Amino acid sequence: MLDQIIAQIPTFFTRFTFEFLLGAMGRTLAMTALGCGVGIVLGAIIAVIRGTKARVLAPLRFVLTVLVEVFRRIPFLVNLFIVMFALQGFGSDISLFTIATVSICIVATAFLSEVIRAGLESVPRQQVEAAEVMNFGFLRTLFLVLLPQSWKVILPPAFAFMVMFIKDTSLASQMGVVELTFTGKVLMNRGFSPFLVYGAVLAAYFILSYPLSRLGAYLENRLASPRSRKTLKRVRSATGSPRHHTLG
Repeated sequence: MLDQIIAQIPTFFTRFTFEFLLGAMGRTLAMTALGCGVGIVLGAIIAVIRGTKARVLAPLRFVLTVLVEVFRRIPFLVNLFIVMFALQGFGSDISLFTIATVSICIVATAFLSEVIRAGLESVPRQQVEAAEVMNFGFLRTLFLVLLPQSWKVILPPAFAFMVMFIKDTSLASQMGVVELTFTGKVLMNRGFSPFLVYGAVLAAYFILSYPLSRLGAYLENRLASPRSRKTLKRVRSATGSPRHHTLG
């Protein structure tokens, strides 16, 4: 086996292999960035709506709560196939990349809405009551009181969730999306040793995730105050520990 690996090294480490892996890394990162970017915007909207007390929004709050709880508990692979069959009803020309990205958007929205909601709730209630006494409206309280204090609590676990999802995009290979794990299957079918192939795939995932995870750790240590560090533990507990949680 070792002789086979050594013999394949010159033919494996070629320009084609590197370009193939780089393209897959780009698609993996693009799916994660697009999905989590949309997820944090929609998640913020959901978190804000769920934080309101208006009676007229009670039915909407109930529906959003149910959707968040459901999609937080559906395995990502199952969610991928649900979205695939749902979108194919609108047309068969929808790309698998689009289907995977929409699936990530849905799951990211569910998880990140909880991260944001827990972050908003970390602001002491007395400050919100003080804003109400000063006749601040809901939006003014949100932008002048809640967000300036909660974003430091929200950012680290949201960033950790994005880093985690880089690895979970590997499940998209089950439906044919040409990301890193799928490129490993393609290279295996070309007759290369699995040690070479998946060693290269492992290195590619490490190159993508390690710098981002270090940046996330730096942001957490840099931004978190003693009070917010305690809140971060509560956020991770409430949202399923996004730093270590797996969706597969």
